[in-house]
Amino acid sequence: MNYNQLFEQIRNKRSFLCTGLDSELEKLPKHLLKLKSPVFEFNKQIIDATARYSVAYKPNLAFYESLGIEGWQALEDTVGYIRSKYPEIFIIADAKRGDIGNTSKLYAKTFFESMDFDAVTVAPYMGEDSVTPFLTYTDKWVILLALTSNKGADDFQYYTENNTRLFEHVLKKSQDWADKNAMMYVVGATRAEMLTDIRKIVPDHFLLVPGVGAQGGSLQEVAKYGMNEKCGLLVNSSRAIIFADDTENFAEIAAVKAKEVQQEMEELLKDKGII
Repeated sequence: MNYNQLFEQIRNKRSFLCTGLDSELEKLPKHLLKLKSPVFEFNKQIIDATARYSVAYKPNLAFYESLGIEGWQALEDTVGYIRSKYPEIFIIADAKRGDIGNTSKLYAKTFFESMDFDAVTVAPYMGEDSVTPFLTYTDKWVILLALTSNKGADDFQYYTENNTRLFEHVLKKSQDWADKNAMMYVVGATRAEMLTDIRKIVPDHFLLVPGVGAQGGSLQEVAKYGMNEKCGLLVNSSRAIIFADDTENFAEIAAVKAKEVQQEMEELLKDKGII
């Protein structure tokens, strides 16, 4: 999926919602646990309930890898289900990979060939040769960690040298590797006020913004500081949608929560004159 196709999907759905499939086995509704593949069944029902409001899905790999072969199978089945039934939806592997070139090349093959994701989150700490193998795939995306929402981000990401903070250096340097058509950046919603500084460096790129919902980030602030004329945002919400209910009605409640977010996003897009 290319830049313009993603933007058109945002306009068509009047939404920039990315629903996070952080499908932790222990939090699934109990009636699903007796099934052969409870994680996949949970994901399938969540996807069917929220697809009309979501432009992207983002499985966090930890919740699948921790289950071993069954988890990987559930992940593969989930991606295949989205591809077959909702081919317009953007799929992100939240893997946070980052290693030397030959290893990154195989990570890229895993997510872009074996599993057909549209994008993968990548850690930039090891530099250019750990990132560029992901950029060899046409119409695939690297989503580079820039400024994260966790408390520990203060340990390194705000380190300043020559009046440039480390996350700003990441934004500037990485533009030597790819442009807005192949690279996005992760910016946490709990640091929404920093989006003004980030937009000075990457005015046209898409930003993946986690932290809205259960983590307390403000959608209004994210849009205020981070939205550009092409929207330029994929705002992720996970627990507040997928775990809003743990009864047999969980999918219906997830749809209600996703619709609430979509309706708020629609108003923000109208305010910006995008739709």
